[in-house]
Amino acid sequence: MSGINRNKIIRAVMAGLLAAISFFVVAKPLTSTEFHRETIASLDAKKETVMELTAASTAASAAITLIPGDTATPIANKIADLSGWFLIVLCAIYLEKYLVIITGYASWYFLVPIGLGLFVLWLFAKGETAKRILAQWSVKLVVLGLALSLVIPASVKASAVIEDTYRESIQQTIDSATQATEQIETQTESSNKTGLGILSGLQQGVNKAVSGLENVVNNFMEAIAVMIVTSCVIPVVVLLFFAWIVKTIVGVRIPIPQRLMQSIPEKATANSENL
Repeated sequence: MSGINRNKIIRAVMAGLLAAISFFVVAKPLTSTEFHRETIASLDAKKETVMELTAASTAASAAITLIPGDTATPIANKIADLSGWFLIVLCAIYLEKYLVIITGYASWYFLVPIGLGLFVLWLFAKGETAKRILAQWSVKLVVLGLALSLVIPASVKASAVIEDTYRESIQQTIDSATQATEQIETQTESSNKTGLGILSGLQQGVNKAVSGLENVVNNFMEAIAVMIVTSCVIPVVVLLFFAWIVKTIVGVRIPIPQRLMQSIPEKATANSENL
C-alpha cells in the first residue's frame, strides 16, 4: 500500500468517524430541549410579555367602548389595530422556538454527515470536474450545517440585549394600561349605578383615564417597535450575517497544489530563456 493511498484511507476513516459521531453521538443531545433550555426559556419569556401586552391592549380597547359618545372611539380603534402587530410578533416567536430544534436536527443528522461523506468521495474521485464539485459541496454542506445550528441561538442572544434595556419600559406600559382600564371601568360602572348618566365628576375621571390611555397608545407603539426589532428584524439580520459568512468561506477559491507545482517548472523555463 503506497503512502498516498494510506493517507487517503486515514483521512477517509477520520471523516467517516466524524460523520458517525455527528449522527449517533452529537445530534441527539444537541437537538434536545434540555440543551436549548436557555434559548427556549428566553423565547417563552418573550411570548409571555407579548401575551400580556395583547391582553392589556384588548382590555383597554374594550373598556373605552363602554364610554358613551364617540370621543374615545379613535383611541379604541387604534389600540385594537395594535393586536395585529402583536400577532405577527407572536408568530415569529413560535417560529424561532420550533426552528431552534429543526435547524439543529437538519444540521447534525443530515448536512454535516452528508458533507463529510462527500469529502470521502472526493478523496477517491477521478477527474478534475468530479473532484471540484465534490469538494465544493462538501465544504458548503458542513459550513451550512454549522451555521444553521448557531443562527437561532445567536439571534436570541442578540435580541436579549435589547430586551433587557426595554424590559422595565414595557412592564410600565402594561401596568399603566391596566390602571387606566380599571379606572375607566370603575368610573363608567359608577355612572351607570347613579342612573343619571355620566355626572361632571365622573366625566372628569373618565376623561383623565382616556388622557392617560393616549400616552399608553404611544407606549404600546414603542413596545411593538421593540418586539418587532427583537423578534423579526434581528433574526433576519443574524441569518443574513451567517449567510454572508457561509458565502465568504465557500466562495474562497483555494489554489490546487498540483496546478501550482506545474506552473513552477514553466516559470523556471521562461526565466532561463530570458537569461
